[in-house]
Amino acid sequence: MDDKVRARLEGLERRFEEIERQFCEERVLTDPRRMQELNKERSDSTDVVEAYRRLRKTERELAENRALLEDPDGEMRKMVREEMSRLEADRAALEERIRVLLTPKDPLEGKNILLEIRSGTGGEEAALFAAELLRMYSRYAEVKGWKVESMSLSSASAGGIKEAIVSISGKDVYAHLRFESGVHRVQRVPVTESQGRIHTSAATVAVLPEADEVDVKIEEKDLEVHVAAAGGPGGQGVNTTNSAVRLLHRPSGIMVHCMDERSQHKNKAKAMKILRSRLMDAEIERQQAERTAERRAMVRSGDRSEKIRTYNFPQDRVTDHRLERNFHNLPALMNGEIDDMVQALRMRHQTELLEGGATKS
Repeated sequence: MDDKVRARLEGLERRFEEIERQFCEERVLTDPRRMQELNKERSDSTDVVEAYRRLRKTERELAENRALLEDPDGEMRKMVREEMSRLEADRAALEERIRVLLTPKDPLEGKNILLEIRSGTGGEEAALFAAELLRMYSRYAEVKGWKVESMSLSSASAGGIKEAIVSISGKDVYAHLRFESGVHRVQRVPVTESQGRIHTSAATVAVLPEADEVDVKIEEKDLEVHVAAAGGPGGQGVNTTNSAVRLLHRPSGIMVHCMDERSQHKNKAKAMKILRSRLMDAEIERQQAERTAERRAMVRSGDRSEKIRTYNFPQDRVTDHRLERNFHNLPALMNGEIDDMVQALRMRHQTELLEGGATKS
């Protein structure tokens, strides 16, 4: 365990013991407000202090057993090794629990999300890659038991997409997918390439925490609503009714267009959902920009201007540039088996927050 984190834990334990002592002081016992404050502080740190004490006890037992490995009795050494294996597993579990307990809780972690995918540089190949990314995230959501709902879709030729917006809802969706925002680059030979040359194309992904009406209040006077006949395929009913809705939020300049549904009411409801989430995302970015340079560096992985990942098909490899790590078996990854990457990014974020908190103790 990192020395800074251990120092922070020792500080928390000292404070915990100080609170215990204060509970015996008459001036505290006769002050209900102070008692309440101390009770809350003790309650907030009880779990992590107890876990740290169990960790220290486990480490002592490991050290004692390590000394017994020199015992001349072979049967004794075998028993010691088995006991050490159990203790090492306990230590790893306790370190992980402490890591989770020390990580600052993000109020957005339990939110559902809007996932926006857009084709970037690369023409038709970029649009095809954007469609594959949409399928990848949809398959991952299916495995997790999450619900995926299409909010807006703009198709391209040959089965690609120019832009797709989907709502994904379920347990801890934002906590899992928040680090997918950014530029995703693909390197492969396009189906249209006759000479077998490798091309590089890109698509952008944006993950927005879904905003409820209580999160973002939109005044009707700030909205400009345009209604028109929906275009594109879908049968004659789509093209003969004024169902497409475009919203302009005047204060921010954000514009949203929805035409997937036959009902104007449903399209407006979807457009409002997208608008609220984009406004909340803009406010989150504004708040982050006001924080310290250290904090901005920690959340840099969500910056959509960054190239975050490269999908190299000839080498059957995905490189996550933030983790500086390669993942193999691209067909499985593109089929939604991305949990190893997702969890590695979550662990990296927890480590950064943990170290950031440790420096403040």
